[in-house]
Amino acid sequence: MSGLPNCPQCGSQFTYEDGAMLVCPECAHEWSAQADAAGEEQGREVRDSNGNLLQDGDTVTVIKDLKVKGSSLVVKVGTKVKNIRLVDGDHDIDCKIEGIGAMSLKSEFVKKA
Repeated sequence: MSGLPNCPQCGSQFTYEDGAMLVCPECAHEWSAQADAAGEEQGREVRDSNGNLLQDGDTVTVIKDLKVKGSSLVVKVGTKVKNIRLVDGDHDIDCKIEGIGAMSLKSEFVKKA
């Protein structure tokens, strides 16, 4: 095959290169080829509200009611969020919350379950 890594989000083997990015055609996830080659974990630490180190795939619990921007929905205290994915940026957790859908959270509003 092409020797490209599997998709880190869904595990698909059908990834392809698009410039400097790697792309998964099955889930549309994009990630940097340089970050993948460097091990991606190098230098990036995401910690929860208690200082525990978070990793991809962890389960976390929301510690504060969070309003969903552009909606009347609220993520309630104690909501468990399974299988998180760490990303760069201000909102450093990508996840899917049951009843709400895909969204980004700040690590300061969650604790490791």
